[in-house]
Amino acid sequence: MSKIIQDRMESEERKIKRQLEQAVKGSGEKPMLAGSNIHYEIAEKTRGTAHGGIGLIQRLVKELGLAERIDQQVRVLKQHRPYHESDHVLNIAYNTLCGGQTLDDLELRRNDRTYLAGLGAKSIPDPTTEGDFCRRFKEEDVAALEKAINETRLEVWKRAPDLTRELALIDADGTLVPTTGECKEGMDIAYEGTWGYHALVVSLRNTQEPLFIKNRSGNRPSHEGVVPLFDQAVALCRRAGFAKIRLGGDTDFSLTSEFDRWTDEGVLFLFGYDARKNLVKRAGDAPDALYHELVQRAEREIKTQPRERPANVKEQIVREREYRSIRTESEELVEFSYKPGKCGRAYRVIALRKNLSVSKGELVLFPEVRYFFYITNDAALTADEVVHQARQRCDQENLLAQLKGGLRALHAPVNTLLANGAYMVMAALGWSLKAWCALLLPVSPRWKNRHRDERRSLLRMEFRTFLNAFINIPCQIVNTGRRIVYRLLAWNPWQRAFFRLANSL
Repeated sequence: MSKIIQDRMESEERKIKRQLEQAVKGSGEKPMLAGSNIHYEIAEKTRGTAHGGIGLIQRLVKELGLAERIDQQVRVLKQHRPYHESDHVLNIAYNTLCGGQTLDDLELRRNDRTYLAGLGAKSIPDPTTEGDFCRRFKEEDVAALEKAINETRLEVWKRAPDLTRELALIDADGTLVPTTGECKEGMDIAYEGTWGYHALVVSLRNTQEPLFIKNRSGNRPSHEGVVPLFDQAVALCRRAGFAKIRLGGDTDFSLTSEFDRWTDEGVLFLFGYDARKNLVKRAGDAPDALYHELVQRAEREIKTQPRERPANVKEQIVREREYRSIRTESEELVEFSYKPGKCGRAYRVIALRKNLSVSKGELVLFPEVRYFFYITNDAALTADEVVHQARQRCDQENLLAQLKGGLRALHAPVNTLLANGAYMVMAALGWSLKAWCALLLPVSPRWKNRHRDERRSLLRMEFRTFLNAFINIPCQIVNTGRRIVYRLLAWNPWQRAFFRLANSL
């Protein structure tokens, strides 16, 4: 980062801090939001865009060679007039990165001369053209697109300075993609009664990246089609140099027919397991002496004075109105070996016994016991660690929430099963680009701890926050000397990390 840019950022930071401090010390006689004499004009020469961070994403894409890989491996267009496959894919990904929620939002980007100038483009595909592009995809084309993206992902992992490669955690889950349309091919009624699709997402928990997305009909079970995707994810992580690989998922993904094969191939797994009668009986018959209480994880250390716990309003209302309430009193574990019917060997099963109290108002009605089971071939984990690791699948639940609500990548804007599956892969690329920004954020030895904290925060950042911190930056676009210059017109606390990443690329 140049000294001039650094001085300007420090000056902006000092000015805003001083302004905020002075505002707090003010008399408070007048409200702060008092501006009234506001007028609008259109600039004659200066051109600006609200999406100044998109230039950083474009530089990242060029540096990693993503566009070239897409054009080499994805062949769905007979002629390029004038757009290539990479233009279509990146156009959809960039639309999500600029806050676009639907294909129609592309029309805003297409008619923004400054946005086009910032990307060095004369034009980008319109919504109708993008819909037609999605409909051209076949299953092998979607696989080729995911291969191009994952080849680039390997390059990112190779360059990521602090990405540990001891254990790769691969999770899988299905999520419903509802639609109000009536003529979408492949849609069906899901188990909860909604119409739509049932997307399968296989992700890497270490970096919260979606590795594979498969669109399916709405009435298909969660685990359908996951075995080949698991195998591809394992191969991908082995190419990346991960020493160990562990698969994870809920009870639907306990595919006992694959347990022996995965174990022979050196693949670990940890799945939830159905509470079948024989397992419940075995756990219930186990002596209490074999059970031990689940060791809870330590909470983060509070460096200041702990705050007083507020009143639990929800609990008060439930008690006053005498609703039926279930509360966990204790959690206990016992471990035993179990051989599923489709397996040739026994595996570790950890039974979690939850002791519950059922109450109504102030009266405790009766105690209740429920059993939850986990199955694994990982001998290195303790029984307590097995439960905690299984519960960390909530990271993938958060990823699915971001893909559905933040980017709206898990969305069905076109009219066929495969076309919507292709769109999901292209739109989810926006989230991968965000993760790659975090993984490639350089760490200076002098500021090692602070820079690593920034990278961790950026990697776990919600998409809406990333949008405001890294993408929606007002910029002036200047074309000069064969260069496209982005002049930032505002300061925010993430600007140092922004310039650090831009300079490293």
